[in-house]
Amino acid sequence: MSWNIVPSDAVIQKTKDALKANGITTHIVSSAKVAKEKLFSLIPEGASVMDMTSVTLETIGIVKELHESSNYDPVRPKLYSMDRKTKGLEMNRLGAAPEWTIGSVHAVTQDGKVLIASNTGSQLPAYAYGSPHVIWVVGAQKIVKNLDEGMRRIYEYVLPLENERAQKAYGMGSNVSKLLIINKERSWINR
Repeated sequence: MSWNIVPSDAVIQKTKDALKANGITTHIVSSAKVAKEKLFSLIPEGASVMDMTSVTLETIGIVKELHESSNYDPVRPKLYSMDRKTKGLEMNRLGAAPEWTIGSVHAVTQDGKVLIASNTGSQLPAYAYGSPHVIWVVGAQKIVKNLDEGMRRIYEYVLPLENERAQKAYGMGSNVSKLLIINKERSWINR
């Protein structure tokens, strides 16, 4: 199965409607450029923003703009400047509960579920609860029929790509050590 095919407009709309029914607001845009513009239009100037490791965010230039712009207070550069041995707990807290979190996901089901796989789990606390504002930039090619297909996409497509990226970036492979499935977003919790 090819995991990199954009579905029909009808499937995209069906998925958007299902996400909305599950409490997840979706904006459909026409290009990576428009996605980047939309993302930054949603974040107030001066906001503290944590960018989770994401090939999607890197590819469309969001990380570079976030870190180099004076319009926001990016969290990741602060983390890079801290010593994990002496400031590890503080680093965990900063990453787990930022004011704004931006990233991507690995699969979205047509019935409105979101799947995120992780080797370390570092992005999962913010996505699941810690951050009051989470924005995911997600290509339509990540839409899958159901959870089974989402899991297959993660293991057959995403993991090999991430393993290769991690080898280049860190000199070691990756794993699906932790998996977050968001079935529904409850807007009244800490939002």
